Amino acid sequence: MKLYSAPGFASLADHIAMLEAGIQFDLVKVDLETKRVEGGGHYPDINPTGYVPALMFDDGEVMTENVAILTWIADRAAELAPQGHLGRYRLIEMLSFIATEIHKRFPTYLALPENVREPTRQQLLHWFSFLAGRLDRGYLFGETFTVADAYLFQLAWGATHLGFPLPEPFDDYLARIEKRPAVQTALRREGLA
Repeated sequence: MKLYSAPGFASLADHIAMLEAGIQFDLVKVDLETKRVEGGGHYPDINPTGYVPALMFDDGEVMTENVAILTWIADRAAELAPQGHLGRYRLIEMLSFIATEIHKRFPTYLALPENVREPTRQQLLHWFSFLAGRLDRGYLFGETFTVADAYLFQLAWGATHLGFPLPEPFDDYLARIEKRPAVQTALRREGLA
């Protein structure tokens, strides 16, 4: 199994989650500018959208999109998903929210000239503030780290590196998650630590 990833991009969430789940995989770095794959190859041949992540199974089947891959990981590691009769659906709900309200705004924000970024910046801060209210017990679903936390961590971590002033308790949340062994390993493997 191969996880196609670009250092520091949203694929970091999948990298962290796969390590947390103990899933064996090879990490393959993708240069998003040239669309070249580490070791050779043209990334759009693997994922025609050109986006990371992509997860290639041993039979050659490819799965893309964070929501799908993170849900697949949670289905294999129940400890990384919220529990209860609606747990799986609450997870999909949260992953979809993070993908559509936060993740997809960053490419727009970064593509805009600096003098017109403010409305998108305010939208991002609004949704980070909304999620901050869910972190009072430690993580998005209470006291247990889930694959949704890996996704939110990557985006919040990236936002702080872009100078976003995230509300409390994000400082503690990020520091706590960054100490996790799987996170440390992923950051090192991607050359980010």
